[in-house]
Amino acid sequence: MPTPPVPAASSAEAARPWLFPAAAPRPRRTARAGHAPGGLAAVLFDRDGTLVKDVPYNGDPALVEPLPTARAALAAVRARGLPVGVVSNQSGVARGLLTRERVAAVQRRVAHLLGPIDVWAVCPHGPEDGCGCRKPAPGLVYAACARLGVPAHRTAVVGDIGADVAAARAAGARGVLVPTGATLTREVADAGEATVDLLSAVRLLLGGDAPAAPAGPGRAGGAR
Repeated sequence: MPTPPVPAASSAEAARPWLFPAAAPRPRRTARAGHAPGGLAAVLFDRDGTLVKDVPYNGDPALVEPLPTARAALAAVRARGLPVGVVSNQSGVARGLLTRERVAAVQRRVAHLLGPIDVWAVCPHGPEDGCGCRKPAPGLVYAACARLGVPAHRTAVVGDIGADVAAARAAGARGVLVPTGATLTREVADAGEATVDLLSAVRLLLGGDAPAAPAGPGRAGGAR
């Protein structure tokens, strides 16, 4: 008897973000009062251009290259007993350039290099799909927070472009910008909080002093 076809996903299912839990649950320390300033409950990071070098539509784990201070920044968050997550637009899926398996393979490589990630929330849609999860929409932040069991208003989002900060604001979270060559000058000006590197962003969130990022010339980056 022929194998019946796999039913197509409903439009509601197709519009949802992809959620990937950690490969192995990590024992979580409870953040104690005074160890998580301002009631911070979790920190979410953009992936490409924030944690690792931005390779457009990357589906090859061999091309994953951590950015300076990324490992130290994540370690500092974990040391406070806070969960870490990643929220990432991956429009290469909608463009037919990536599969779920390739996205997951890259994520495994990132975790191998930078340590455990408690949740991955990925938007597989394109700019024209009208989903609610593609940053600057707040869906990825909401989805990651729901999976972690933390409220969005006690969460921070760190990224390298204006869409990351806008997604945080739309969800009621705190956004911090770490500009790169792909960051527009106006995005730095509009960010509210911007620092020179990822570790400085984390220090700012954890209550330390961090140097502000200069509002230098920016350029448009590749689509994600």
